[in-house]
Amino acid sequence: MPYPARLLFAATLLLAAGCTTPPATTAYDLVITHANVVDVETGTIRPDQTVAVSDGVIRQLGATTASTPRATRTIDAQGRYLMPGLWDMHVHFRGGDSLITANRNLLPLYLAHGITTVRDAGGDLTPAVQQWQRQITAGQLAGPTIFTSGPKIDGPGAFWAGSLEVETPAQIARALDSLQALRVDYVKIYESTISREAFLGTIAQAEKRGMLTTGHMPYTATLAEASAAGLDASEHLYYVFKACSNREDSITAAIRQSQGSAKPIGLFAALPAVYRTYDPATAARTFRMLAERRTAVVPTLYIQQLLADLPTIDHSRDSLLAYIDPRIEATYTRRLAGARQQSAATRAFNQQLGARFRSLIPGMQKAGVLLLAGSDSGASNSYVYPGAALLGELDQLVRAGLTPAEALRTATINGAIFFHQEATAGSIAPGKAADLLLLDQNPLTNLSALRGPHTVVARGRVYSAAELRQMLQAVRRR
Repeated sequence: MPYPARLLFAATLLLAAGCTTPPATTAYDLVITHANVVDVETGTIRPDQTVAVSDGVIRQLGATTASTPRATRTIDAQGRYLMPGLWDMHVHFRGGDSLITANRNLLPLYLAHGITTVRDAGGDLTPAVQQWQRQITAGQLAGPTIFTSGPKIDGPGAFWAGSLEVETPAQIARALDSLQALRVDYVKIYESTISREAFLGTIAQAEKRGMLTTGHMPYTATLAEASAAGLDASEHLYYVFKACSNREDSITAAIRQSQGSAKPIGLFAALPAVYRTYDPATAARTFRMLAERRTAVVPTLYIQQLLADLPTIDHSRDSLLAYIDPRIEATYTRRLAGARQQSAATRAFNQQLGARFRSLIPGMQKAGVLLLAGSDSGASNSYVYPGAALLGELDQLVRAGLTPAEALRTATINGAIFFHQEATAGSIAPGKAADLLLLDQNPLTNLSALRGPHTVVARGRVYSAAELRQMLQAVRRR
């Protein structure tokens, strides 16, 4: 039984029994006492709580009393803060078979930074990733719970290796058939060569099959068209930003007309025009549309800022580089070389673009758009380190105007909501997954509390700070 389904089954059994608190004679796998529980949904603290866990599921939550439930392992939190494990909703495992081990060795980095769930946003290592899923669920491999899209869907001559290339409705159907046969968790669409018709057709066909869809968008399509077709999430802010232009229709028409010419207009060529025609009223309408149609957004502010800074910042002495396999580091060279060739005007525009992207966040939050925190870490994305980059994304969201509580929701309960797992994951309550972080300080006050967790619990398995350091040391390369 898949992990989310197993959690739902466990929760259903508890409800059928008419209670969420097992008998006092029950021996739990884990009991945490005297914890200040962080309620990410309300942004409040429940003081001095006891949490009891068995079979990877929270079974009991209530005020700490003199009578501690029996357990195989008991942790006295001593007033520390207990919050749900973090979700990184945009990572990549990729690079071909020669990088399978290098990618697998990244898994401890996620746990060490408090990330207990990740969403793999498409790559070429699907058999390996699905093996890791099974091993992690069985307790044979230390790592976060993984949701995966499997191979990306793109057009003919796609940029990323392993992509499923589609052009016609029949090809789209065959690609979706193959993804369903793989039992992927959702569909990821990429825009390197896919046509507007194939992009919208993929969303529409997947919607009919009940498959979640996310993706990059060809600038030949509009966000409104994609959302109306059933797109469940837009990756990055380039596509939301285009929809905030009061000249979106004319810009889109010009891009379509240029296709097939000697100089077709691409995303980056169109961005200055989009920037100049940004309109707050249009942006507000776009945000309401996204909220009403339940189209989520993954901002990935951190990688945008990192890439904007890449021409001027030397990462060769980054401490986390010691945990990156040299073969993965070698994939960084393409972006690094491109950054060094940028003109002064391009560098200045990229900084302006980052500021504009951050300005979109409060409006989307106020409108009720489901925001999902994602780092875009993985091979080819230079110096976007697994684990640390997600914490950087949360910092960027606060810099953009969210409160720490609002930022934390993008990396906990919102991820569960996207995958329709909110009944079994994403927060601390009986019947939910025992994915937990024990922190020395209150993260609702300052997100720096997330750095260096005291204890990480993933599916009920306990990792102390010392154990996490040992795991990292095992994959350290220098």
